[in-house]
Amino acid sequence: MLRGRLVTLRPVTDADVPALAAIRATPEVRRWWRGDDDLAGAVRADLADDELTVYAIERDGRLVGAIQWYAETDPDYRHAGLDIFLDPAERGAGVAGDAIRTLARHLVDAYGHHRFTVDPAAANTAAVRAYAKAGFRPVGIMRRYERGADGRWHDALLMDLLAEDLRD
Repeated sequence: MLRGRLVTLRPVTDADVPALAAIRATPEVRRWWRGDDDLAGAVRADLADDELTVYAIERDGRLVGAIQWYAETDPDYRHAGLDIFLDPAERGAGVAGDAIRTLARHLVDAYGHHRFTVDPAAANTAAVRAYAKAGFRPVGIMRRYERGADGRWHDALLMDLLAEDLRD
């Protein structure tokens, strides 16, 4: 378990799948974290992915989202990538930023990571703001990076964070 100021991060269990799928099904989350109609299957697929580590985000003992990371293991390019989704009811309370900082600190301390990347949709202002509050900086726009549910290509914002720039 990893403890932040507002959140506790713990490994996701099979029992968490329905609640996480329900959060992913909210329009505010699904817009950015799509998937087919089987969102529980999408959550299970993330859990089965050997390259991802997924943590449940708890606030006051309630499951409110998930945060995951993967590592680029090539020693010349080593870094960790992060991604998060959160119950829309928790937005604006600092929960996302606390979860991001808590995981990043753990990855520095436990794995020696010095650099982190994220790639939210450029139009996802809530995600961009949460990452920026944790210390992530824009690197640049990745044009036509991801195909949206509308079938069109959409831009993403590449952001990175160096361990020494991690904000409290």
